[in-house]
Amino acid sequence: MQVEYDVIIVGAGPAGIFAALELTKEGGMKVLMLEKGKDLRKRRCYAATGSDCRRCAPCEMICGWGGAGAFSDGKLNLSSDIGGNLAEWIPDLHHFIEEVDVIFLAYGAPKKVYGRDRDEIERWQSAALKANLRLIPSRVRHLGTERCRKVLAKMREELETKVEIRTEFEVTRILVRNDRACGVVGKDGDTISGRYVILSPGRSGTDWLQKEVRRLKLTTRNNPVDVGIRVELPGVCMEPLTSVLYEPKLIYYTRHFDDKIRLFCMNPYGEVVTEYVNGIITVNGHSWEKRRTPNTNFALLVSTDFTEPFREPIKYGEYIASLANMLGGGVLVQRLGDLERGRRSTPERIGRSIVRPTLRNATPGDLSFVLPYRYISGIMEMIEALNALAPGVNSPHTLLYGVEVKFYSMQIQLNRVLETQVRNLFAIGDGAGITRGLLQAAASGLWVGRNLRTHT
Repeated sequence: MQVEYDVIIVGAGPAGIFAALELTKEGGMKVLMLEKGKDLRKRRCYAATGSDCRRCAPCEMICGWGGAGAFSDGKLNLSSDIGGNLAEWIPDLHHFIEEVDVIFLAYGAPKKVYGRDRDEIERWQSAALKANLRLIPSRVRHLGTERCRKVLAKMREELETKVEIRTEFEVTRILVRNDRACGVVGKDGDTISGRYVILSPGRSGTDWLQKEVRRLKLTTRNNPVDVGIRVELPGVCMEPLTSVLYEPKLIYYTRHFDDKIRLFCMNPYGEVVTEYVNGIITVNGHSWEKRRTPNTNFALLVSTDFTEPFREPIKYGEYIASLANMLGGGVLVQRLGDLERGRRSTPERIGRSIVRPTLRNATPGDLSFVLPYRYISGIMEMIEALNALAPGVNSPHTLLYGVEVKFYSMQIQLNRVLETQVRNLFAIGDGAGITRGLLQAAASGLWVGRNLRTHT
């Protein structure tokens, strides 16, 4: 088979984009980017603009040029302790994070960084400890949803003159010959050959990647399953925290089960939105750079490690989310006070709540019919602990949306340069289970791109 490309990148999210930016630094490499979703200019997510989710397949919220980052609020956590496990492979990860941050700045990211006031951070860390919470300090650069798209568009404009980009091209199979990757096969049967293949399918591609990993008999390990809810409350309640840290990273261990619960994806004065993956609607949130709502939202995710022979963390998360879809036709919403009283929320009860839901098409219901008891009890424990830091969190009017699931629960065995057991086949980003956010996903792409560019 004649080699058509030096490198084929499957997936055009942050990981794939940064791999391409690095590979094209000095020219000379023929690179192809394949993305099953639409180009950035064509992506139109109705759920992101407050309309009903149209259940697009693939989901335009998380799939297409820019990946999930295109409609995210673009939080860059400038810490090697947050956003994934890349430190296992990159010894000087903090330098790579700084380099990724500089690249984002060059393409239009704002200069303002939250979390620089050490005295304030120490004060909040002390207050968190008294509430049985652990605050992980992190500097955060916030792009905002609209600026995030502008930054990605500038990267797209530069790359289109240096690499070949094919959107709406779905890869179905990885080609391997003599234990080496040698190309990919598309949905329509098109075969494309390449010396190296980089897999960066993002969270939307984890199901496909898991099937390919099994077919190729690659070794994997399970990450904890992250399942939980999204909390929405008046923005003023969290203002003292978010004005300093923007996105406080808080961890709590439950009293009864010792489960780890983490506060994830804080969106000050933002809105709750939906995602549609593999036929299931889940909940998420984002915030804009300029547009504001009265509310702040964040996720509380329960991390659970399962014992052997369980090897289906993604299907488990999908199953939990499907229960909410079965009961409510999509995302459920419940007032905290109703959950505590053991009753379902109704449209009338939601209507007289102090907190007005920003996700207007969520169905009032009862999350106790969806989430396991240990998850519900643990989440309520953490809400009580958070109330010590931010009075007003543990209010009967606080809204809980379900279900939120993060589908990055499979981690492929990789060597130091993120190469799989198949030679010349690399895996990066959230889809590979090694990152959990925009910055580390981008750093993984930069790492692989640099190793290929400098050692080939």
